[in-house]
Amino acid sequence: MKCFRAERMNRSRLSYIYAGIAILFWATIPTAFKICLEEMSVLHMLSIASLTSALALLGILLLEKKTSLLRLSSPSDLLKSAIMGLMNPFIYYLVLLRAYQLLPAQVAQPLNMIWPIILVFLSVPILKQKIAARSFIALFISFLGVYIISSQGNLSSHNQANTKGVLLATGSSVFWALYFILNMKDKRDEAVKLSLNFLFGSFYLAVTLAITGNWPSGISLKGLSSAVYIGLFEMGITFFFWLKALQMASSTDKVSNLVYLAPFLSLVFVHFILHEPIYYTTPAGLLLIVSGILIQNLKRKSA
Repeated sequence: MKCFRAERMNRSRLSYIYAGIAILFWATIPTAFKICLEEMSVLHMLSIASLTSALALLGILLLEKKTSLLRLSSPSDLLKSAIMGLMNPFIYYLVLLRAYQLLPAQVAQPLNMIWPIILVFLSVPILKQKIAARSFIALFISFLGVYIISSQGNLSSHNQANTKGVLLATGSSVFWALYFILNMKDKRDEAVKLSLNFLFGSFYLAVTLAITGNWPSGISLKGLSSAVYIGLFEMGITFFFWLKALQMASSTDKVSNLVYLAPFLSLVFVHFILHEPIYYTTPAGLLLIVSGILIQNLKRKSA
């Protein structure tokens, strides 16, 4: 019994370590986005990052000896991956990265976080689920947070806000929510799905580059390294750490909720590396968005 408890404690401790590593990497991504976008276009950046993610995820499959699962993919599985790869990384990141071009990192990142609320409302027509009353409360609280963040430190006037950027950042959450629903309905191994998604996404990006004739040229080492970093730590290796954290957790709810620390931690990197002055409205609005998500995630207690 003591050995079992010790092993359980070790697994629980490891789950928090893995989660902490994943959250740390994710917190650096808004800063990496802005650094990379100063060096290259959205299309070039996403093409490099997407291919890097695909290769990293294939490496994870090799490490976990799951490459045989790729060969078992049926034509319908490949069609699903082709559709999901169009959604993410192709459309989702093109929209999100354009928002990062137009907005400060501290604004673009939290506005994208409302996707769990959007997910609930999309689940009505797609998954035929009912909406609880708390979902409307959560939506109101989260959008209040969006309003406060988009003011960029001036609640009396939104003249500073780039309306197009705000719409793109919040709109990207719709594409992510749609992708999440499609992914949830697909019961294949997560690493297999993601690998194929990013391979298809890389193909779409290559076709786009070919059609536009906009092939990368004269890319700086700073731009290339930051794009590769994003590919590795936005989805690739970080996905592996996060999945391990959930697998080893004694309670997935507790570990999952830790992810909401990432946007607050990201403000530290944004301030000290990008030298963005942090508006007081950013953490205030972020607290409201996270509160809305947590309210939405509350489970009804059984009698």
